[in-house]
Amino acid sequence: MTMMEHDNTSQPVVRIMEYKDIDSILDLEHKCFSLPWSKGMFEDELVNPNAIYLVLEISGRICGYAGMWKIINEGHITNVAVHPDYRRKGYGTLLIKSLIQYAMDNGIEALTLEVRVSNTAAISLYESLGFRVEGRRKRYYSDNNEDAYIMWLFLNQ
Repeated sequence: MTMMEHDNTSQPVVRIMEYKDIDSILDLEHKCFSLPWSKGMFEDELVNPNAIYLVLEISGRICGYAGMWKIINEGHITNVAVHPDYRRKGYGTLLIKSLIQYAMDNGIEALTLEVRVSNTAAISLYESLGFRVEGRRKRYYSDNNEDAYIMWLFLNQ
């Protein structure tokens, strides 16, 4: 996987998530999501052979993360989060591009994800990277019964 090189500690570094990152990730989860994942969920993902989770680190601080599951030749993006203080600086794009690169390097032909229909910032980001809305899941989110768009990116087209 191609990760960003860094000359000093203020440059963003994307790397594979490690167990030592979980507490920082949990803090980020609570800042970013109304339905945050638990510690056990992340521990399970770290030992799941079909999962890849990346963290974005700046000056030694985890400022974002993204993950996906590989299911045969498809990737299902499960989570993307960037700390509120680091948004609108291109870090979400960097994380998604890193997942796309991982997918291309590992024989994944298409990526999919669900996103809240009200999350226009995320939808715009995904569309800028080639994802397209292909469907809708009614009442997908249990906190408010909001619908989710199903978005796909086909890598070999």
